[in-house]
Amino acid sequence: MQQLKDRILRDGQVLGNGILKVDSFVNHQVDPSLMDACGREFAKRFADCGATKILTAEISGIAPALTTGIHLGLPVVYARKNKPITMPDQVYLTLAPSHTKGRMVELIVSPEYLANNEKVLIIDDFLASGATILGLVRLAEAAGSQIVGIGALIEKDFEGGREALKPVGVQVESLACIASLDNNKITFVD
Repeated sequence: MQQLKDRILRDGQVLGNGILKVDSFVNHQVDPSLMDACGREFAKRFADCGATKILTAEISGIAPALTTGIHLGLPVVYARKNKPITMPDQVYLTLAPSHTKGRMVELIVSPEYLANNEKVLIIDDFLASGATILGLVRLAEAAGSQIVGIGALIEKDFEGGREALKPVGVQVESLACIASLDNNKITFVD
């Protein structure tokens, strides 16, 4: 998606160690118009997947998941990283490594929002190693749901996440695929 690529080139910052900072438009300050365009694009790409619910991880996945939900007319559930007192004692929980936090994080979903037989579309901000998305897959499968598609705003092709997701056996889409962040230069996959 050219609009997203242009914004990454303009405002994205390479911080080293494979980290691309997109805080100014994706995950600290959000550009609603850009996220709406991304949601519309995801909705077009996943129009026929049969999803009944969208699942993401807090916090960075919420904006693209929400706009995708608007365009597909679907509810959005996000896996929380901390269990609030309002959540029931029995929850779906898994661990996933966080590249930016440098540690394992919990992903928690209440069973009241992720039920048996849902058809789940996962939408997240990044596809890097695939670890977070695979955590979301585990949560959905623990709930008895079926994954029907996976979308990421930005894929870091050099981290191998797409390959890690192959066993899931569903359509995987990214709106901007980065080949390299070497020498502080953002290079996209053609």
